[in-house]
Amino acid sequence: MLLGRVIGTVVPATQVDGLSATPFLWIQPLDRGGRPEGEPLVCADPTRMAGPGQIIYWVASREAALACDPWFVPVDDAIVGLVDEVRNYAPEELAGEELET
Repeated sequence: MLLGRVIGTVVPATQVDGLSATPFLWIQPLDRGGRPEGEPLVCADPTRMAGPGQIIYWVASREAALACDPWFVPVDDAIVGLVDEVRNYAPEELAGEELET
């Protein structure tokens, strides 16, 4: 899964029947530090919950087609969830911790 921020909406001129109720959002991909990474892209939003400025996570390719209802509609990218919080830990912070089994 990949992180992104919603930066706008897209209104398509025509749609495939299976996507007629699915909103499309313009997403700016983010790196692990929350900084913009790469070019913005359009994601289908089968969650119908994402809004402007919100951080989301999304999938691409086959996973995007499976995330939509009905399955296997022609989409390349789809939002699969909303992010409440992102925590980045420095490697030295994690080095001293032991994993519990």
